[in-house]
Order: sequence, then C-alpha cells, then structure tokens
Amino acid sequence: MSAAESALRTSIGVYRQNIGVEPRQLAPGRPLDRYVPANIDAAITIGLKEHPAILSALHAVDAAEAQVKVYEGTLYPTLSVQGGVQQAYDQTLANTNGYSASVLGRLTIPLYQGGQEYAQIRQAKESVGQSRIQAEFVRDQVRAQVVDFWGRLEAAKARVIASQAQVQANEVALNGVREEARVGQRTTLDVLNAQQELLNARVALITAQRDRVIFSYGVVQAIGRLTARYTAVPVAAYSPKTHFDQVKDLWFGVRTTDGR
Repeated sequence: MSAAESALRTSIGVYRQNIGVEPRQLAPGRPLDRYVPANIDAAITIGLKEHPAILSALHAVDAAEAQVKVYEGTLYPTLSVQGGVQQAYDQTLANTNGYSASVLGRLTIPLYQGGQEYAQIRQAKESVGQSRIQAEFVRDQVRAQVVDFWGRLEAAKARVIASQAQVQANEVALNGVREEARVGQRTTLDVLNAQQELLNARVALITAQRDRVIFSYGVVQAIGRLTARYTAVPVAAYSPKTHFDQVKDLWFGVRTTDGR
C-alpha cells in the first residue's frame, strides 16, 4: 500500500510538471487511432517523407553543398566596375563650367594564395559527405522507431482483447465459486482467491488499455505528425514568417513582438 501511494504521488508530480495543473477527475485516455496510418508500410512512407528530423538533416545537406559553392567562388575571377562624374565651376575664368567623367574596370584573377582555398573546398566536400551519412542515419532511426512503436501498438491491441476475455472468464469463475460456497462446496478462502484473480485480470486489462493509448501516440510521434497542426490542438501555431513580418520594418527598439 505504501509503495502504491508513493507511486501515486510521483505520478501526480509528473502530471503537474507536464500539464501545469493538479489532476482532477481524469477520464480514461483515448488512443489516436484516427491519426495512425492503415498499415506499417504507409506509416514508414509517411515517416520518411514528413518527419522533422529527416527534413532538418536534408536541409543540413543542402547547406553543406551551398558552402562548397561559396568556397569554390573564391577561385573565380572577380570583375568590378566603378564610374564617376564631376563638375567644376571656376569664377576666375569667366565663370566657366567643367565636366569630367571616368569609368574604371578591374578584373582580379586569383592564381595561387598558399592553397588555403583548395583545402577549404576539400574540407567542405567532406562535410557534405558527412551530412549525407547523417541524413541516412536519421532515416534509419525514424524507420526503426516506426517499426518499434507499430509492433508495440499491435501487441497492446492483442493484450487488450486477451485481457477482456480473461476478465470475463474470471467473473464467471467468481460467480461459480460463490454459488459453490453457498452450498458448502467452497471455502471463504476460495472466494477470496477468485476475487483476487479477477482483480489481477482487471489490472492487466487497464494496463493493456494504457499501453494501447501510449503506443498509438508513439506511432504518430514516430511518423512526425504529433504536432498541433495534425492533432488539432487548440493553441496558436508558431509561424516564423509572422514573427519576421512583425519586426522587418522596425528601425530601432529592443522589445520583442510580445512586449518584453
């Protein structure tokens, strides 16, 4: 009993930490079945296409490839053009005006600057390869998570069905033991044992139902759709463009968009 009360207090503390309020009259959790794909192949396809970690890794590859082009640009010729117009007014020479114009073009061709640019290009290309390997590693991670949570969800569904059958069987058995106890064929201890078996079956059923809810969330998270956008959570979605538009025309000021 003391261990159960301690676990309850711990759960209340975790709930308070994550939700922000004390738990009051909690209802049974509901699985996210409407967001779970129809089969594991569809789940893997969605995960590999939409998971934020994969998209981030692919953007890192693009950034590394762009860095290679930046370093390669240091080896290209540079052409610059400057122009100017001047007007001179001289009162000593019968108020004469003079105009002058000039155009200057400069072409710079890098020949050899110690090999630093070439080393930077080679290093950047190695970074591209590293980024691609990291992207493949993230893909494998996402695939493994989808398969893992899908298997756990299927196992939890099977346990729910088995636990429901077990509860029904124990209820029938308890009723039978009680009837036998009334006619003296069973003892009070037999009745208590049957009640304990029914209690254990109900606990196993609740645990299986809890696992089914958690692993349904796990599948949705593994495919990258456990977001406010897909789950329709009533919160304001973060938009980088909105924040940029709020500050792009500000020439001065230190306050953020929320007034801090």
